[in-house]
Amino acid sequence: MTIKECYEAMGGDYEDVLKRLMNEARIQKFALMFKKDPSMSQLTQAMDAGDVETAFRAAHTLKGICANLGFKSLFEVSYDITEALRAGDMEQAKVMWPGVQACYARVENALNQLEQ
Repeated sequence: MTIKECYEAMGGDYEDVLKRLMNEARIQKFALMFKKDPSMSQLTQAMDAGDVETAFRAAHTLKGICANLGFKSLFEVSYDITEALRAGDMEQAKVMWPGVQACYARVENALNQLEQ
């Protein structure tokens, strides 16, 4: 799988990130580094614990990373949950949470295929 195909599989915006990072090797390097980022793990723990403040920080970080990497679909759902958590609305965040998890799994799967 090419990096461009990876972005298509995950619902990312390859052309946008290419403008910022300038070449495929750099995009691939940073995209694969995403798998080591602890934000999703922190968000999962905070959601499980009902910790709005920690969940907000983790979701906000995840959202920013996704914006920078052009992970458009995951950015959109992480933006929505960030705003719910910013408002202190854990109930709304819990409604959104399965969508974030599904989108994250899609990104993770695409990145795993890229590595093969």
